[in-house]
Parts: sequence; C-alpha cells; structure tokens
Amino acid sequence: MTKSITIRRPDDWHLHLRDGDMLRAVLPYTAQHFARAIIMPNLVPPIVTHAQAQAYRDRIIAALPDGAEFTPLMTLYLTEDSDPADVAAAHASGLVKAVKLYPAGATTNSASGVANFDKVDAVLEKMAEIGLPLCTHGEVTDPNVDIFDREAVFIDRVLDPIRTRHPDLRVVMEHITTSDAVDYVQGAAQNLAATITTHHLVINRNHILAGGIKPHYYCLPVAKREEHRLALRKAATSGDARFFLGTDSAPHTDANKLLPCGCAGCFTAPNTLSILAEVFEQDDALERLEAFTSLNGPAYYRLPVNAATTTLTRTPAHYPAHVDTVEGPVTVFDPDMPLNWSVS
Repeated sequence: MTKSITIRRPDDWHLHLRDGDMLRAVLPYTAQHFARAIIMPNLVPPIVTHAQAQAYRDRIIAALPDGAEFTPLMTLYLTEDSDPADVAAAHASGLVKAVKLYPAGATTNSASGVANFDKVDAVLEKMAEIGLPLCTHGEVTDPNVDIFDREAVFIDRVLDPIRTRHPDLRVVMEHITTSDAVDYVQGAAQNLAATITTHHLVINRNHILAGGIKPHYYCLPVAKREEHRLALRKAATSGDARFFLGTDSAPHTDANKLLPCGCAGCFTAPNTLSILAEVFEQDDALERLEAFTSLNGPAYYRLPVNAATTTLTRTPAHYPAHVDTVEGPVTVFDPDMPLNWSVS
C-alpha cells in the first residue's frame, strides 16, 4: 500500500474568496495548499475593469498570512457593456488571466451577467485574437428548463454557437457536472477544457435530497445523478490533459446557507487535497493525481508548472468542521467518508 505521494504544488483553477472579513478568514486555507488560484470576479459590485481587478488583487495580497506563498490569478466579469480595449489591456499587463461568463441570474451574484450573448461578441472576438480564455458558468436560466438539464441545454444553446462563431476562442467549461459536458470536451478538437470540483466527485443529488434536505451540499450547478458523478470521476482520474481541478470553493455563513432561500456553494478549501487523494486511491489512480491538480491546468493556461512540491502521507486527515468569521461560522464540506490522506 502506498504510504506517501509527492506532487508538484497544486493550483486551484476556480476559487471564490469574497472580500473584506470573509476574505481574511478563508484565504489562509487556500494559501496553505495551493500556489495559485483563478479568482472569481462575482463580488458586489462585480470586478469588471482592469482597475477593479488590480484593486481586488491588492486586497487579496494584503490579506495573506505572513510568509504565505500564493499568487492570485485575476479574472474579469463579462457584461454586455464590457470594453474590449480594457479587457485586452488587462491581459497585456499580465494581471488578468481569464474572463468569466455568467448567464444573468445563474448563480450567486450573477445579476450583472449576460442575457443577450450577441452583445458580447466584440469582446469574445478580441479575446480569441489575444488568446485570453473565457471561463463559463455553464447553465441556461430559462425557467422552462429543468434545473438538472440546464448544463446540457447551455452547451447546445449557448456554448456551441459561441465556439462556432469564434473558433479560436479558448474556453474553460467550469465546474462541469454531467456526462454531456465530459463528452463535449472530449469531442472537441482544440481550445476547450473543463474544471471539475472536489464536491462533484463525491456527491450526487441524493446526497442533497434523500433523507432530508442537506443545505451544505447545495451548490450551483447542482449535483446530478450518480451516472454523471461517475463520468466526472472517470474524466478526472483519466490523466486527460483537458480536465483539471477547479474547486469552486465558495464560503457562505451557516446563517445564509440555512435561509428559506439558502445560498449555493460548498466550502472545500481546507480539505480538498485529502478528499482528492482518497478519490484517486479509490479509483486506483494515485499516479494521475498530480496531472489533475498540478500539471493540466498550467498547461492549458500557458503558465509554468510550480517548482515547489507537496507531499501527502497516508495518515488520517484533520480539518475544522467550520471556520469562524466575523459574519458567523462557515461549515467545511463534509465528504461523508473517512479521509486517510493528510498534507505533510
């Protein structure tokens, strides 16, 4: 039995850090385990311009614990009024590594997102020209579409037409949840990759609904049937370079998770690496953990692999059940299984 595994230090290619007191409370858990992270821009107000992205990055750096080695990779929030020239300047400066597409109303703080996709064609054309990736929250918001079908419908109605109009646009389908998305990525000849979250490798929709509602498992996109979870695990553990880790770790206070209309999101930053080691060991794929966490993402984003390494040892993991913040406790995702791997 393998007793330890050493991998290049991982990166997180989809992360929510929030701002202010919440940022200061949750950032240390990411900085402890990850060298870099793609930072989501859905604050209130959203991070739309180059100047706003720079100011947010400065706040993140200021919130880092002393001695932490962590680099935030900034993104811009795509709106129908986004300026192609500003987007290009933000990319040219080296600050912004991607632009995030939220369909209006799809998830937390997405009211400023895109409703008319024709209105963002000029920005997408510029992004294709300069090689700046588009990260997508892949769900339609049509109320006539069942919530469990919204990812598959997004591929047909929104993403495939965008990629047809802009064949050189580099796209990351974020937090995919279905076999439809896995098949779509695997069927693409170029310029398409996908992130997979920790929690979507572990839970299906029964975990949320069977035996009583579990608000801390509620996320968007919502977890799907078991067959889809298994398709995600097969993709993640395959070594296929088009799939890599994006935790979508999303802190909400317990008070906001437990409302009659509770917030979507799972906070996985403290225990993601222990969960992933467990998942990959279960699937006899520990030798491919490094590709998923540390190699495939940098390759797609055209960044160097981290020089530092991380060692996981086969000892029971210990992590907090919740993180205290000024606003109230934030519950850490419970994988509902023993975790036998710890970060040394």
